[in-house]
Amino acid sequence: MKTTFLFILAVFFFGWAEAQSLDGAWKLTHQDGQEVKDMEYIKIYQDDYFAFGAKRVADNHFVSAGGGPYSYEKGEYVETLDFFTMDPFQVGTSNKYTLDWVNDKMVISSEINGKMLVEIWEKISDEKDDLTRNWVITGRKRNGEISRSTPGARRTVKILSGGRFQWIAFNSETKEFSGTGGGTYTAKNGKYIENITFFSRDDSRVGASLDFNYEVIDGEWHHSGLSSKGDPIYEIWTPYEIGYKGK
Repeated sequence: MKTTFLFILAVFFFGWAEAQSLDGAWKLTHQDGQEVKDMEYIKIYQDDYFAFGAKRVADNHFVSAGGGPYSYEKGEYVETLDFFTMDPFQVGTSNKYTLDWVNDKMVISSEINGKMLVEIWEKISDEKDDLTRNWVITGRKRNGEISRSTPGARRTVKILSGGRFQWIAFNSETKEFSGTGGGTYTAKNGKYIENITFFSRDDSRVGASLDFNYEVIDGEWHHSGLSSKGDPIYEIWTPYEIGYKGK
């Protein structure tokens, strides 16, 4: 009887662990047994895609970014890099990790070059709203006319989940990285507000808030307002799995 109970408990725990969703925003708390204090790493998962941005806490200086598609099944976690600022030569490669759950925290581990890497990530939020999605830009309005484009190797992606956002401009063929920025956001009643917490091109932009209008039309995000330079913008973002044909 005791053996049967332990078996049922093990099956329940395994099912619970597998049911955990990566979707949302995460913060790195420990790396290789050390608490992460001087740096802030935020990682967003949505629609089988991930992106992270890192900065120094003391001065908000941008440090690194990376991301791309991922898969997670039966404890095996695989990341494929579309962009990676620390080592662009890794773009296009896939890395396998072991993913475990401990007290609702995500533990990612792997042996790399003979050394063991262990990271502990804590979920910030998995809240959803009208714009929770992974997007790719496919259109802009200029002088009253909308022009469309089909994203290829060179593309701009914007991932939103758990109240966090990150945009990234890159070329996955040349491995060129053009820029990224991110932070917290709200999207409610047609009003979209970004609060910048890191920006690769200009650390001084950290702390700024940008106010836009949004509307979801036929599944696409129509984004309008004034840029950080005060210029009018009107952008159309398409769900990544639809807009990016090169997958």
